[in-house]
Amino acid sequence: MKFSIITIFLSLQMWSCTGQPSASVSNTKVSQDEIIKSMDSLEVATLGAGCFWCVEAIFQDIKGVKKVESGYSGGSVKNPSYKEVCNGTTGHAEVVQVTFDPKEVSFASILEVFFSTHDPTTLNRQGADVGTQYRSAIFYHSEEQKRVAELAKQAAQASGDWSNTIVTEITAYTNFYKAEDYHQDYYNQNGTQPYCQIVITPKIDKFKKKFASLLKEEVK
Repeated sequence: MKFSIITIFLSLQMWSCTGQPSASVSNTKVSQDEIIKSMDSLEVATLGAGCFWCVEAIFQDIKGVKKVESGYSGGSVKNPSYKEVCNGTTGHAEVVQVTFDPKEVSFASILEVFFSTHDPTTLNRQGADVGTQYRSAIFYHSEEQKRVAELAKQAAQASGDWSNTIVTEITAYTNFYKAEDYHQDYYNQNGTQPYCQIVITPKIDKFKKKFASLLKEEVK
């Protein structure tokens, strides 16, 4: 079912306005196969690192990342609202769900950025944002992601970047609820607001300086 829109579109392209198959039927089928193969090769990372506005803005700039959505994971309430999550009663963390091409950027590189662009040593807190919804968390989608996450956490602790113990939780992925529309692409839509200028912009600048090799060409 997830390919229904693509299938319908390509099917329409096979027919001319007279109702006859177009001359490019064989080429169209190849295109469909290529699209499906491309979609199947993508991976998803679900990460909590404090306010999702900040995290989204960073991961959008990484080459190989195809989509970043802000939302809620790890809780027990279905389809929670932002207000409910902020109350700290649903068990959800604010997260970003990052869809990426592992041929262009590895999950290990994604996690290196993750551990370097927030404080993974503060329990249920990032700066002035306090509450379980702001916890540092990796929700792994496979046993391989779990293995890489545990190694990345060990490497981050051994790096010397953090003097305190890293408290990032590594938990099996169970759910993701996309946040309200006004949270999506927040920094790009609201970059002139004080919070963006004071909190997010400095984080992005620091990230770009440290991870220049991982940046998309258009944001270098």
